[in-house]
Amino acid sequence: MSNSGALARIYLVAVTALTGATFIGIGIWCLVDPASFAEVVQFPAHLHFLHDVGAFQLGLGVALLLALIWADSLATALAGFAVANTVHTVNHVVDLELGGSTLQVWLLAAISAQLVIAFVLRLRQLGYVLGRVKPATTATLVPFVRQKTINLTTFRKDGTPGTSPVSIVVDGDRAYFRSFERAIKVRRIRRNPNVEFGPATGSGKSTGPVQAGTVRLLEGAEYRKAARLLRRKYPLLHGIAVPTAHRLMRSKYGRTVHAELIPSAPGQSASHPAGVDSALRAEASRT
Repeated sequence: MSNSGALARIYLVAVTALTGATFIGIGIWCLVDPASFAEVVQFPAHLHFLHDVGAFQLGLGVALLLALIWADSLATALAGFAVANTVHTVNHVVDLELGGSTLQVWLLAAISAQLVIAFVLRLRQLGYVLGRVKPATTATLVPFVRQKTINLTTFRKDGTPGTSPVSIVVDGDRAYFRSFERAIKVRRIRRNPNVEFGPATGSGKSTGPVQAGTVRLLEGAEYRKAARLLRRKYPLLHGIAVPTAHRLMRSKYGRTVHAELIPSAPGQSASHPAGVDSALRAEASRT
């Protein structure tokens, strides 16, 4: 990226984040202390309308901030408006003695329910992935571009398989995941890089065919690239939640490990994947 492009991105992110945070702050101000807000802006203080101003300012701010991390415009718009309309509904309940009617409350609540349903349906269409994804350039990895979780099977010394769910991200002809340095699967991979993998739910229930592959642990620039790709695809999960958990548990489980998942050629099993040195396979079989 050129210097001008980098500066443009910094400006875009800064303005969007600042505006979003400002709108959220104004929205909370109108909801918590509407009289103070009316005094500052020098407009007549009508409690309910100020509450409604707060609701929609809050929704706009949420939409702007989500737009920085979510790639889908429809999901972002639905989420922002659902927040605004839900707070608007609460306002009508709280301010019912000031005017309006019970019917208006139910109509607004129905709209919020419809928005939430629409948002969930959109999430399902996106495979529950709201971040930015890159296309796959190999047919083997195409099904995993929007796949949220895979089952990764590693092998014990005696060849017994052990399976655990991990998040996956695809970039062209490469795929990546992360784990802990002292995780059982990482210790097995260091001894034997042969694995099997397939799509799964977040709880580890298989949802598709399993195929063979190998794993290569990363360092340096490749390590940082894998972390960046995971963060972009899963902005909340791998941008905030997982890194925080890894920092908190580092003393017990060690540092974060990033790895490349390399699919084997069609027809090859996990015990004889492509690209693995024969001596390494022999050593793995003896351990």
